[in-house]
Order: sequence, then C-alpha cells, then structure tokens
Amino acid sequence: MTILNSWFPNVAARFPEFIDSIIQTLVMVLVSGLISFVLATLFAVLLTLTANDGLTPNRAVFNVLDKLVNLLRSIPFIILAAALVPVTRAIAGTAIGTRGAIFPLVVGITPFFTRQIQSALAGVDRGLIEAAESLGMSVPRIVRRVYLREAVPSIIRVSVIATVSLIGLTAVVGIVGGGGLGDFAIRYGYQRYMLDATYATIIVLVVLIGIIEFVGRQLVELTEH
Repeated sequence: MTILNSWFPNVAARFPEFIDSIIQTLVMVLVSGLISFVLATLFAVLLTLTANDGLTPNRAVFNVLDKLVNLLRSIPFIILAAALVPVTRAIAGTAIGTRGAIFPLVVGITPFFTRQIQSALAGVDRGLIEAAESLGMSVPRIVRRVYLREAVPSIIRVSVIATVSLIGLTAVVGIVGGGGLGDFAIRYGYQRYMLDATYATIIVLVVLIGIIEFVGRQLVELTEH
C-alpha cells in the first residue's frame, strides 16, 4: 500500500471503489463474452453452411445474416450503445451500471466475433468435409465433428482477439455510465484531472490483456498437439 499511496494517491483514497471497478469489468467481459461467443458461433456456422459453397446453400438466409453483421460492424460502438439505451432499459431494467452494459456489449462485439469464427471455420480442410459427406454424415454431425473440432485452435486464437477487443469496449461503455474501469478512469482521471487514476486503469487493463493472451497461447498449444 505504501507504493500505492506514493504513486497513486487518488486511487489509494478510493481503493474499494477501484477494486469494485475491476470486478465490474471482469463480470462484463465474462458474461457478455460467453453470450457473444455462443451467438457468434451460431451465426458463423449458419453463414458457413448457407454460403454458395456451403453444405446447405441458402442465398436468402446468407444475405440477410451477412448484411446484418456488416451493418452492426459499421456503427461506431459509442453511437450503437447510445442508440440501444431504450432497448437496454427494456431488457435489463436499466441502461447504466454493469447490468445495463451487458446488452450493448453483446450487440457490439458479436458481429466482429462472428467474422472471426467464420474465418476460423473457413480454414478447415475441405477434404475432411468431403470425406465426412462421403461417409454419409449428417450436416449437424459434420458441424460438430469436423468444422468445430478441427477449428478449435483457430477458434481459440480468434476468441483471444475478440476478448481483447471486448475489454476495449468495456472501457468505452463507461462513457455512457456502463461502470467498470472505463467509468472509473473517466470520472476521476478525465473529469477530475486525477491522472494517477487513468494510469492505474491502463496498468490493470494491460495486465488483464496480457493474462488473456498468455492463457490463449497455452490453450492453442494444448489443442494443436
């Protein structure tokens, strides 16, 4: 605490609030990350299957989903979060705090995550898919046993990329009252000119990203052997 008091006096004076902000950020990343992972995997599989060279080509479904993903990706997140306030309030009961940040974070990261997983699935050896078809496997079994299983290392890699981007979004959502480290840095570091609050936030975010990337690399190595 001596170093904290010397280098980060304003953070030390608000240490419980700073810890709460870290916890809020972790909750937002975990909950919105898991929800967006499930949605992105579903959308990526649908896009892969319904593409012209997919197992079940369907131009209508592909075009609608593809255009929706492109549309949401083209909107800056801060504008998207502000536009979603009425919907967020209707779904979560509030548009502020950790609970109010989950929905816009999911909407903001899922399109990007979808493209990442779609790219991972596209890297699966086409020969394996054709071999599975020749054995008479159903489409759901090919998805589970070929696409998803073979793409595990790539999916882990892109999940790390998406998670790092999501951490950035949790900081941005603090601007609209989303809570977490972004809100802490804005209220104290920016609005009250307490620069040590900003620096402490940056350090925690850098460490968090470093841990996620380290764990991701270890998981990739385990799944590739």
